[in-house]
Amino acid sequence: MNTKQEHRALTAIARINLGFMLLFAFYAFLLPVGLLVWHLSDPALRGPGVPRLAWQLHRSMSPSFEQWAGNRVASGAGAKVRCKEDVPSTEWPVFSCVFYLTATENLQREWVKTQPADAPGAPAVYARGAIDAAAALITDPAHHTWVGMYWGTNFWHRNNLFFRSLIIAGLTRYEALTGDRRHHPLLLEQVQELSSELDRSAHGLLEDYPGECYPIDVLAAVAWIRDSDRITGLDHTTFVERAQRGFSGKLLDERGLPPFFIYLDSLEQEQPSRGTGNAWVGAFAPRLWPETAKRWYDLSEQHFWQERLLAAGFREFPKGMPGKEWGFDVDSGPIIGGFSPAANAFAVAAARANGRFDHAWPLAAQMLTASWPLPGGRLLGARLLSHPEHAPLLGEAAIASFLTEQPAPGVTVKTGGTLPGFVYVGTGLYALVGLLFAAAAIASWRRWRNATPDSIRAPRTQLVLWGLLVAGAVIAALCGSISSALVAALLAQWVPRTPRRKTPSA
Repeated sequence: MNTKQEHRALTAIARINLGFMLLFAFYAFLLPVGLLVWHLSDPALRGPGVPRLAWQLHRSMSPSFEQWAGNRVASGAGAKVRCKEDVPSTEWPVFSCVFYLTATENLQREWVKTQPADAPGAPAVYARGAIDAAAALITDPAHHTWVGMYWGTNFWHRNNLFFRSLIIAGLTRYEALTGDRRHHPLLLEQVQELSSELDRSAHGLLEDYPGECYPIDVLAAVAWIRDSDRITGLDHTTFVERAQRGFSGKLLDERGLPPFFIYLDSLEQEQPSRGTGNAWVGAFAPRLWPETAKRWYDLSEQHFWQERLLAAGFREFPKGMPGKEWGFDVDSGPIIGGFSPAANAFAVAAARANGRFDHAWPLAAQMLTASWPLPGGRLLGARLLSHPEHAPLLGEAAIASFLTEQPAPGVTVKTGGTLPGFVYVGTGLYALVGLLFAAAAIASWRRWRNATPDSIRAPRTQLVLWGLLVAGAVIAALCGSISSALVAALLAQWVPRTPRRKTPSA
């Protein structure tokens, strides 16, 4: 190949790169701007109903969820837990399945009721494979390895509250969606045993892990047990009434809210109420104890809600607590000006359940802005922040669950709220970055068009390097590693290179 041929080949590559970068800028940055505007105009974000994004997200996620859950069970990955601190290996996959099944049932209920035009069909039908795969993972013995390390062989029958309650929640929704009773004996056993154990306990509380009691998880367990009555035919009305003893008097913190973490033997509150815990409780309490739920939400708003730094939402730690404005916490993620991602993502469900759409609207708008929406309902930001190995779909499944939460019966619906500056800044950044990518691609093409064949350095090396990078991108994409494929494709944009023009000396 002579110099002119090499130049023609590199010119073709430069033209391909230009097309790729313009397409990338449009798809990854400019199109999300339009998607955000479209989604934020949805009245179901400002009031009751299911947002169209939830339908799209669930439809796009379901095939991936089926494949992920099926492959994970087949590989036995749950049994490869390394230590007790290895939470993501088993708890996060099960949590992903509960969120997914919750979102699926919420959507199925809405589809049966209204059959909206935005819906792609009955979720229980088009997502049946993913529903079965989620139930298979929840009941997979390998994914019970981690709790066995904590509680021994008796983990099904003693404490282990959070994990057992996840089993109840997941299997209740599975049977409601499919009518399949293959897991009914396990569901019935866990409902009866966990409710009895809670009822017999001294204070209506049990430990999640040895020496660690999280009252917020106990409340969720009570709600899931009560919800399971529609499948088991049991009646836990009296149980729910008695369960309030675990959330009253000295078992509340100084603000009158459920503490985040206590030592059960002494009832010492290691951590009082926190934003993440308040939001988790807030999503369940209205269907258990409506008056108490309203009081708790009002107290949470009083002590945790803030509007600052162009954002609006709940703090992770209450106002006035020193040293809690910035940092990182394992349960909440990064804390920025008092805000935490977990508190405000979970709070979308809490605000919707309590009918507080004046909060749900700005919270959901900020969550969607940070989630990097892509065509087809995918949320790149949520995917990137999820554990890539053990729970890659946890973020998207959780968001689908949050957005499909509806006001509890009897609550007063309050609408309103305004879009925080974060939404405008985030949308502007998507547009700015997209335009910068497009401008850089056009500028690179113009430099190449002005280059002469004899000015190109190591043309053959550049041809080989570009070919290797593109081949690597294709292989990575075929193997399912989209992030690696994208990195390789972007690196390929540095080829071909032209020498920069030297400024003539005076």
